Amino acid sequence: MAAQKALSLNIQDVQTLLSAYMPMLERGGIFVPTRERYELGQEVYLLLTLPGENDRVPVTGQVVWISPEGVSGRRIPGIGIQFGPADQAVRDRIENLLAGHLDKGALTYTI
Repeated sequence: MAAQKALSLNIQDVQTLLSAYMPMLERGGIFVPTRERYELGQEVYLLLTLPGENDRVPVTGQVVWISPEGVSGRRIPGIGIQFGPADQAVRDRIENLLAGHLDKGALTYTI
């Protein structure tokens, strides 16, 4: 298993957050655009800035989705990170920001 890596993601608006959020995961998750190589199951440390906020929220999770370089369709290269058990507050903040949008079938960076 590869060593833990650190990433930073600044999400500027609710539409981008909606495309990046992964509500289908048990604890929620987020898609992070990157061209770096990761392995499924790899632990990742993420500093996440949500729309309308200045503070970076620390998240520790695991890679559960990989969109490799050259992926087709709307997808861009990157990884999906499932939030860790201690990140429930982050999931709650995201879902509050996305209230009323999650059930509308919006296009995502993953599925």
